[in-house]
Amino acid sequence: MVPLLLLPLLWGGSLQELLGYELRVQESVVVKACMDVHVPCSFSYPRYYSGELFIYWFREKDHHTNDAVATNDRKKPVKPETQGRFSLLGNPSNNDCSLSIREARLSDSGVYYFRVEKGPTLKYSYREKKLNLQVTGEKPDIQFLEPLESGRPTKLTCTLSLACDEAHPLLFSWVGDALDAMNPDTLHSSELTLTPRPQDHGTNLTCLVTLQGSQVALERTIWLNVSSSPCLSAPDAPRNLRISLSFRNVTAFKILQNTSSILISEGQELQLLCIADSNPPAQLSWFQGSPTLEATPISNTEVLELPYLGTAEAELTCQAQNPLGSENISLSLIVVSPPQLLGPSCSQEDESLRCSCSSRARPAPSLRWRLGKGLLEGNFSNASFEVSSSSAGPWANGSLSLREGLSSGVSLSCEALNIHGARSGSVLLLPGKPAFLVVGALGGAGAMALLSLCLCLLFFYILKARRKQAAMRPEGVDDEDPVMGTVAWGSRQKPCSDSPPDQMVLSPAEDAPPPGEQEDLHYASLNFHEMTSREPQDQEATSTEYSEIKTS
Repeated sequence: MVPLLLLPLLWGGSLQELLGYELRVQESVVVKACMDVHVPCSFSYPRYYSGELFIYWFREKDHHTNDAVATNDRKKPVKPETQGRFSLLGNPSNNDCSLSIREARLSDSGVYYFRVEKGPTLKYSYREKKLNLQVTGEKPDIQFLEPLESGRPTKLTCTLSLACDEAHPLLFSWVGDALDAMNPDTLHSSELTLTPRPQDHGTNLTCLVTLQGSQVALERTIWLNVSSSPCLSAPDAPRNLRISLSFRNVTAFKILQNTSSILISEGQELQLLCIADSNPPAQLSWFQGSPTLEATPISNTEVLELPYLGTAEAELTCQAQNPLGSENISLSLIVVSPPQLLGPSCSQEDESLRCSCSSRARPAPSLRWRLGKGLLEGNFSNASFEVSSSSAGPWANGSLSLREGLSSGVSLSCEALNIHGARSGSVLLLPGKPAFLVVGALGGAGAMALLSLCLCLLFFYILKARRKQAAMRPEGVDDEDPVMGTVAWGSRQKPCSDSPPDQMVLSPAEDAPPPGEQEDLHYASLNFHEMTSREPQDQEATSTEYSEIKTS
């Protein structure tokens, strides 16, 4: 039963939990400003410590003071700004560390960690799991008299109401292309006087409000719709066409300059905005490909919604037309994604090993195998191995058959790569009877740490099992039953930033998985074959066969 006890450590356990330290708390909590929130929490610690139990909640990276935000230790001070609002609920003796927050403030946003102290020796901070508190507030309001006319000064006012953060002064600032000719000293007030220009039409203007003494900032971005003054401009055909882009949940548009194509992440939702200078205003339409006389527009408005781009590449054209003429502008959208690796999956057939591997990416990835330090790619075979690969659309598939040379300690890996990233998974032949260690498709920064932990645990178990067998074995009897096993986890991803010089790579402000696309598949498996417990020869031998254990 010892191998089963190792399973929680092999995928998800930690040394701290093994020692008895565990914190159970929601890691991300979102609450609106001025509202109350209750954060359930429980903890455990080694019971062999004696003394009075004290628990604390601290704010991380608080360089001003080491005071807790909440504690049951009356001898320790708490932060003045949280006193009376942050409090502990429940009884710490019952392992209850629940936290109550009343009238949450924007300045409360941050990361908090839990600490326990008992007697003179137990002083432990649970930094493996922390509470990330996000207090959300209303965005600032930007008010002005519409419409904005080119050449006419207009007063804009930015306001923000924060009833629960009145103690924090508000700092205002303005950002936008329409402000490039203004004095920077005038951009740090809640009021702004703007004289729009024709080229300011379609640009963004942002009011940024920061709470003084905190890292909290709120902003509001508006799109400037600047009309030409009838007294200042003569009738003109559409000209100066340009396209702006925004991602899902982002209200601000980014102007695309000097580019005819952009790279977007697969599954990303987009909005395209077409802008033209003309008098009278032009009718704006969007077409798939180049517009013809019989072509039907896919949108008759200036904004084109693209909830999902299913093809690898699409050409879109905006047409601006008024009674004095028309003008077109086109944009190519190229869908890209780094490789996603499925495998390698290996099976043993007599004295041979057969492995397969698949990957999906845009553009389609190339697959190759590494045997030790040797590189195997393409399609060929000899007396020792056979390599084959194929591709269809965004998928690439490869297989490798090893007929000879299955020696212990040899590493075999499958690599998938394109210009946007790389993935790899490895197979390591373990010593003894035919068995292999698969380093599969687990992404993230902790893959190497997990690999090291699993190897150490596997070595510890083998060593312990051999010592036990040696102690129970009479002198002169050799151990002929090696401990065999297969463990599966891990892979790595390397981003690539190279792109063609005539293309622009755009991504959302936050690195989140594209909508509709799940994160990388995590899986693990543990196989122990023909493991026997050996008794001295004068006793009846017993044996236990372990079946294959998998989780996904």
